[in-house]
Amino acid sequence: MILKDILDFSKPLYVLAPLAGYTDLPFRSVVKKFGADLTVSEMLSSNALAYGSQKTLKMLERSPNEDPYSVQIAGADTEIVRRAVEILNEQDDIDIIDLNCGCPVPKVVSHGSGSSLLKDLPQMGRIIETIKQTSNKPLTSVKIRLGFAEKNHLEIAKIVEESGADFLAVHGRTRAGKFKAEVDYDAIAEIKQAVSIPVIANGDIDSYEKAQWVLEHTKADGVMIGRGAVGAPWIFHQLKTGSATIDPMIRYEIIMEHYDRMIEFYGARGVPMFRKHIHTYSKGYAGASALRNDVNRIDDVATFRSLIDGFFKESRYVGETTEASSIACAYE
Repeated sequence: MILKDILDFSKPLYVLAPLAGYTDLPFRSVVKKFGADLTVSEMLSSNALAYGSQKTLKMLERSPNEDPYSVQIAGADTEIVRRAVEILNEQDDIDIIDLNCGCPVPKVVSHGSGSSLLKDLPQMGRIIETIKQTSNKPLTSVKIRLGFAEKNHLEIAKIVEESGADFLAVHGRTRAGKFKAEVDYDAIAEIKQAVSIPVIANGDIDSYEKAQWVLEHTKADGVMIGRGAVGAPWIFHQLKTGSATIDPMIRYEIIMEHYDRMIEFYGARGVPMFRKHIHTYSKGYAGASALRNDVNRIDDVATFRSLIDGFFKESRYVGETTEASSIACAYE
């Protein structure tokens, strides 16, 4: 009953994926307000938690509307992971501890964490068991890829289930595929058939239509969206309302809400931090290039807000561009 009390899998679950440098508290609070069922912290190092990093502890903070809330950790050593979980046990308002077994970034993999655990499945299982046995949080989840160099997704998923995870999210590439290989949605469907715990599909879900197709094709219990939500967090509003279209005023409201939450959380430092979001939010708008140039020269909180308020309220949205994504994320 605990799973159902925290997450309702009787209908598709819409989850924001952790993305380093993007899915901080302000961004999570916005997508939660506008439709996401579950938000997850940026990936946190177990070592940093175990040794009391103040920066990492700050990243644990959650918005009041993030209910339920999941914290994702990465780690390779069972003792360090145990100590990290004990730190998390002291924090209120965490519902789920999620183990990252999918990050492909070399600096994470070189420490034996992230997708490196897919090369040592017995150790992966021991770490999941350690989290489950140590945690005082209601749920434990795991994020995986389909394998390290080659696919062995069914073996991985079954060990995740046998080790006590309550649900899992699957990025439909191997570690070797990083973020460029074609996503294997058939493999996600195979995992869904092979395990009895809920499965959330992830990978290249960048539109309302794609999310609907993935849910139908994989029969997954939900979708996890990362890069597809950066610059377009209204995808959760679309999914929640069941509408492929998005009102321009909803776009405007979400963008301004995001800016206000950034300033509330970071203070004046939120202004330069928000510039990268303006780059993605303005794609498809007439006059976007001029706006990007203007915001690069503004540091004042009120002046910056006035400029973007006028732009997104009054500028005409002319449609998606073919401009390539510049997001360099550690994890989706």
